[in-house]
Amino acid sequence: MQLHLWVRAEQRQSEQRVGLTPDGAAALIAAGLRVTVEDSSCRAIAIDGYRAAGAEIAAENSWPQAPVDAIIFGLKELPEDGTALPHRHIMFGHAFKGQADGPALLSRFRDGGGALYDLEYLTDETGRRVAAFGYWAGYAGAAMGLKVWAAQQTGDAPGPAGVQPYGGRADLLADLARNLKAGLASDAPRPGAIIIGAKGRVGTGAGDLFDAMGLPSTRWDMDETASGGPFPEILDHDIFVNCVLALPGIPVFVPRSALSAKRRLSVIADVSCDPSSPYNPIPVYDHATSFSDPVIRVADDPVLDVMAIDNLPSMLPVESSQDFAAQLLPSLLQLAPEDTGVWARARALFDRHIANL
Repeated sequence: MQLHLWVRAEQRQSEQRVGLTPDGAAALIAAGLRVTVEDSSCRAIAIDGYRAAGAEIAAENSWPQAPVDAIIFGLKELPEDGTALPHRHIMFGHAFKGQADGPALLSRFRDGGGALYDLEYLTDETGRRVAAFGYWAGYAGAAMGLKVWAAQQTGDAPGPAGVQPYGGRADLLADLARNLKAGLASDAPRPGAIIIGAKGRVGTGAGDLFDAMGLPSTRWDMDETASGGPFPEILDHDIFVNCVLALPGIPVFVPRSALSAKRRLSVIADVSCDPSSPYNPIPVYDHATSFSDPVIRVADDPVLDVMAIDNLPSMLPVESSQDFAAQLLPSLLQLAPEDTGVWARARALFDRHIANL
């Protein structure tokens, strides 16, 4: 049986990323797969490249009418319309860590007979994820933290009014340079940041952003947080970039008592962004932010703003798509009629959660 991969258009506002490039589509077709790519009004990579690669082109958001044996591939969430899902889907489901919307999504798969291969849980034999957007999440998250800090210096409250995706990294860095120039007197001290989770993919991206801007950053990882806190050093920096997932055992980095404490800290860039988790290490805010409304002001005296956008790599959709797609392609080439390898592990995880609904 010829496997059929159907790349759907994303429906979240400002989401221009895609998990398969034209070169990747060509590689899958050469390996014997059938590839359909939906047209998109916002995808950062033009549809002409997929057409030239030999992919079939379908109308935007037509995946519900795809052949039932097609595997639907997207990144972010599906429309929350309650319909049953008969297809197999590759996507970030956000349904396996106790998220509030998880049971509803899993019920749709159960009712339709479909399955979820969650991209967050595609792992190799050692348990390491085979593909992740982490580096670009950290890079963009640090950039947003810096943008919020610069806006504070010019009196914008709270933070920048909105953010749009950039054409590339050079455009982002040039914009940040303009923001800093507008917010800083020539003799003013440069902002200092602290990154927690600095040795991982996300933290590496955040550190590279501050390096690119010529700004200092303190870089902590497991050794520096093993004591369990409190961590007054965080409050002695202008910007805190959190790159650590909310998991059991994680210490609290910024407690609610910090809101009224004497501190230098005025910006939290929570790249991990899991405010609804009982393990949230930054329990000073309760909802994610967005490109159109990027900042929550949680304290006024002194000011403290939280940036918690949950699709940060979308700020740099071309670079992040190309990087992620290159990481994922070897696993896509392993798709087979019977689930094996990473796909078998992902399916087993889904089946366990379905059984526990």
